[in-house]
Amino acid sequence: MRGSTVLPGTPCAAPRAGEPPVHRLEVRLPDDVPFAAGSFDALGPMSRAAFPHRHTFYEIVHVTAGTGAHVVDLARWELRPPHLAVIVPGQVHRWEDVRGLEGTVVLFTEDFLLDHPGDRELLRRLGERPWLTLDGPTHARTALLMAELAEEYGHGDPGFATVLRSLLRVLLVRTARLPGPGARGGPGTGGGSGPSPATGAPPGRTGAVAEGFARLIARTGEGHPSVRECAELIGVTPGHLTAAVRAATGRTPGVLLREARTREAQRLLIGTDLSIHQVARRTGFDDPAYFCRFFRRETGRSPGDFRKHHDGRVPSLEGGGARA
Repeated sequence: MRGSTVLPGTPCAAPRAGEPPVHRLEVRLPDDVPFAAGSFDALGPMSRAAFPHRHTFYEIVHVTAGTGAHVVDLARWELRPPHLAVIVPGQVHRWEDVRGLEGTVVLFTEDFLLDHPGDRELLRRLGERPWLTLDGPTHARTALLMAELAEEYGHGDPGFATVLRSLLRVLLVRTARLPGPGARGGPGTGGGSGPSPATGAPPGRTGAVAEGFARLIARTGEGHPSVRECAELIGVTPGHLTAAVRAATGRTPGVLLREARTREAQRLLIGTDLSIHQVARRTGFDDPAYFCRFFRRETGRSPGDFRKHHDGRVPSLEGGGARA
């Protein structure tokens, strides 16, 4: 993913006025693998940042100790370790009032993993499982995998990138098997940043078209194309795009684009001090009045009521939902 990694010490790119900063993954050398793993202390204070921010990369956190909460978009998860947290690119998150936070963190870009046809679907499914409270056996297995990832990354022995990809894929596949906690994606739930397949990814060209569409709508802050514009960017007709996306997700491109714009508006309303007029412009609406009508239709609230209701806070999800 272009521009998703930087060398250590590179300043964070200044965000647009009023928006959360966007953090890129630090790599040790210009040609190093876009991956990092280690404890919170080993990865530095940004791994437990208490202010709202976004990533250009995926983050998986195995929380083994601590109190406080983890806030991802509109969901606030109380710490009752052990947990497994998944943060996908574009989501706004922060650690809130944490004390004694311990665990292992794995960071990687999308490009690091994508070797097999099902990898992108796997990453999308992870966004539907943002917070898991682990039972004893699952906690133990996860701890072993996370420790192996951190050790392999730390040693950097010959062939370590291949080993890291293999271990990471095992971790992700096992995580995707676990039951989700309640936040299931879509506007207002704090779920993933892209469409979720209703079944397995369709084969061949149809699957490639659906994946291309998923990449387009996951690019937070990079414009808000229409269905026709998405089809042109992918190189297919709007009808072909609609058929491919419906086969992969059970929904139409128009519905998924509306959900993506609504989700981004919600993030900006509760995570920034931007005015409603500014939020409208940042989400592709030249007419603030039309934005307000759109937002009310999609969420049942006006933008002002939505912001007032959250008032800098998000609903607390005690205990992290279902145990895995």
